[in-house]
Amino acid sequence: MPRSQFDLQYVTLHGHRRAYVKAGSGPALLLLHGLACDHTTWDPVIRELATRYTVIAPDLLGHGASDKPRADYTVGGYANGMRDLLALLGVERASVIGHSFGGGVAMQFAYQFPERTERLMLVSAGGLGREVTPLIKVIQAPGWETLMRLLTRPGLRPLVTGALRAGRGVWPTYTRDLDEVAAIVESWQDRRTRYAIRHLVNAVIDWRGQVISMADRFYLTENMPFAALWGADDQVLPAKHLETVRHLAPEAMTELLEASGHFPHKDHPEKFIAFVDAFMATPASAYDKRRMVALLRRGPLVDVPVAQMGDAPVDPVHAPA
Repeated sequence: MPRSQFDLQYVTLHGHRRAYVKAGSGPALLLLHGLACDHTTWDPVIRELATRYTVIAPDLLGHGASDKPRADYTVGGYANGMRDLLALLGVERASVIGHSFGGGVAMQFAYQFPERTERLMLVSAGGLGREVTPLIKVIQAPGWETLMRLLTRPGLRPLVTGALRAGRGVWPTYTRDLDEVAAIVESWQDRRTRYAIRHLVNAVIDWRGQVISMADRFYLTENMPFAALWGADDQVLPAKHLETVRHLAPEAMTELLEASGHFPHKDHPEKFIAFVDAFMATPASAYDKRRMVALLRRGPLVDVPVAQMGDAPVDPVHAPA
């Protein structure tokens, strides 16, 4: 786990310890990291954002300094966990920003708890199409656990991660995210982390790609301010998924960042912060149950591209309310 620039705090939810960073004051901003990462992915932007907002950046269950139990690693379960964390922190409503898998959790949170969601922003998010890098698909393969146990042994791990970091600048379009890959490999020396990540991947991906999609209910974002940001060189979740957002939510605030990979908030923190500030300047949603029911009855105004549909709807809620 990378060393945090901020003091970690802890709460216990349903018997499991959850780690998080809370900084600043002002409107609440919940930052959700991606698969196999932790809150430190937001380090380049937290300090500046905290000058204007109350920033809450948790380590999702199974990640970072949070516990890694045998538990519910579905997006529905994660959304419930974020609702409960905010409740314990005394936060009634928040703007939610989710990166990669955290984007899927953010969408699920807004879907399950629209009354608690002021704004929704996606950053190179999952849940918008089947395509995903084969490096994530292979986590399900027989032998992955054995291979990771070997590659993360003390004598071999520095060689593997050193080679990854050395390759970062070889071909920037394809290798700019290798620092993050190296940090993920380092975290996999922990058997509990490997267990959690494998169970999470099994919940959202199969050999054909992503199986969970938000595309069929994107029209519900008409009820709240919505934005999406992508790196043009993303090799994990292709930038063409941003076009899906623009098709399904034409009023959304969107931006494609050039010379940026899967972590645009790390590649261009100043541009990321400017985008967040512009988005946070939009009026927060005011949840209206009647409006929500009317939208559900009406349904989407545009067709959902078949290619962007998963093989299952957005994950049902398995965790207890």
